[in-house]
Amino acid sequence: MTHARTAAVPRGTSNLSSLLRQTAARLPDEPALVRGELVWTWAELDSRVDALAAAYAAAGLRPGDVVMLHAPNSRDYLTVLFAAWRVGAIVTPTNCKLTAQELAALAEVVRPALLVVQEGADAHAKALHPVPCWTISDGPGTDATPHVGRLVDKHRGAQVEDAAMMVGDPAWFFFTSGSSGRPKAAVLTHDHLAFIVNNHLADLMPGLSSRDSTLVLAPLSHGAGVHALTHVARGARLVLLPGESLDASQAWSLIARHRVSTMFTVPTILNRLVAAVAEDTDRSSLRQVIYAGAPITRQDQRRAYDVLGPVIEQYYGLAEVTGAITVLPPELHHDVPTYEGIVTAGYPRTGMTVSIRDLEGNAVPTGERGEICVVGPAVFAGYLDNDDANANAFRDGWFRTGDLGVVDQRGMLYITGRASDMYISGGSNIDPREVEEKILAHPQVRAVGVVGAPDAEWGEVGYAVAVVSGALTAEELLAWCREHMARYKAPKVVHLVDQLPTTAYGKVTTPVLRELLRKAGRWPQVRVR
Repeated sequence: MTHARTAAVPRGTSNLSSLLRQTAARLPDEPALVRGELVWTWAELDSRVDALAAAYAAAGLRPGDVVMLHAPNSRDYLTVLFAAWRVGAIVTPTNCKLTAQELAALAEVVRPALLVVQEGADAHAKALHPVPCWTISDGPGTDATPHVGRLVDKHRGAQVEDAAMMVGDPAWFFFTSGSSGRPKAAVLTHDHLAFIVNNHLADLMPGLSSRDSTLVLAPLSHGAGVHALTHVARGARLVLLPGESLDASQAWSLIARHRVSTMFTVPTILNRLVAAVAEDTDRSSLRQVIYAGAPITRQDQRRAYDVLGPVIEQYYGLAEVTGAITVLPPELHHDVPTYEGIVTAGYPRTGMTVSIRDLEGNAVPTGERGEICVVGPAVFAGYLDNDDANANAFRDGWFRTGDLGVVDQRGMLYITGRASDMYISGGSNIDPREVEEKILAHPQVRAVGVVGAPDAEWGEVGYAVAVVSGALTAEELLAWCREHMARYKAPKVVHLVDQLPTTAYGKVTTPVLRELLRKAGRWPQVRVR
């Protein structure tokens, strides 16, 4: 049978800059951005974007050029992004913790026409030379390098029309927080991100309006930046922390002062906020405290629910799907379904389809484990100039997440591990996430991470890094593991620490656990053929 398909017709799409333009027209005098005592209205923020867009144009920036932004959150962070979109350029925000050499490796992929870097990051500017460099900071700038704030002042009063965009035009080259080997830039387009904004509003923050506000706790370079777009679209106030690091007590003061209703967090940030709650902490304004970006334990999830109430909300999704794979709303946190000790990641986001598939790409029966694959408008357009990565990431039109999981009869997804984190011990596949959940059943274990390490006898074995309470020793925990789980799943080594290491995005990942074990002298030196 021949299936009829409509002819491919070139179509225009909205420029993301229009989100700010429309909000500024509708709510010109309402507060848009707050940092410390500074408050910009939507009209003021839009005017700054116009001014910087004029500076971009005067510097020769053209549609399709790339602006790389390497800096922590600041007052003008969003100005840089929206001004780039306004002139048709593509933004590449980066993890501000990257070294100069790491930044240069990313630049080789996206080939920026302009670098905007934190004032004082001379090594990073030098590493990208001869790429033109501007600086950004909350102050006026202290050297001869063009500074975003001074450029805004120079071009104040300029008016720049939003560049025309077509469906498929890139808006954001998004590097994942865990890029390794050759860095891969996920291409996010204007129309793709417009869907993400609407999807976040529908599934995560229904009813968001100009009466709401959010406290920005994480770097705007990644998930928090996407979260910010939804607030720009609805005219909800954005409150920035006064400094670069999180002070949980200070955060709670800002939440009360600005009547913060939504927040984007990762589990480590959520745990710190929960731990800082006191009897007199005012959390009455909170409606959605969203956490994503890394697995959360049942204990931490329950503790957050018990302390904050029915406001915590989870979503699951990689950078390549911009967070929009599943959602676990507040009302399902009271009694979260589990599968073999693993809590659910929720049900598919609106407009998205999830499928569990085997190694050959065939859908597996309900209840069987396989790779989590997804289709829908939230899936990115592919990796920039990387045919091999695209071939590996897509099969039969489905995006392969690389995560392993199970879907139950109700369509609830359970993420059982990362395919790349699996290890084989004595011929048996071991999922670190399953071992972690079993270890967390010990009443004195507060947090744990498990990685596969090379072993001369078994090929690979589990090494556990754990945070415990009381006088529990590593040997006692190891003996408990051998008693409470299959011997081949029990870790061979337990290493105790005061706190699990994390990436700059607050994630406990296999690479950071391995590095900790290496520095502690616990990583095996054996070479396995």
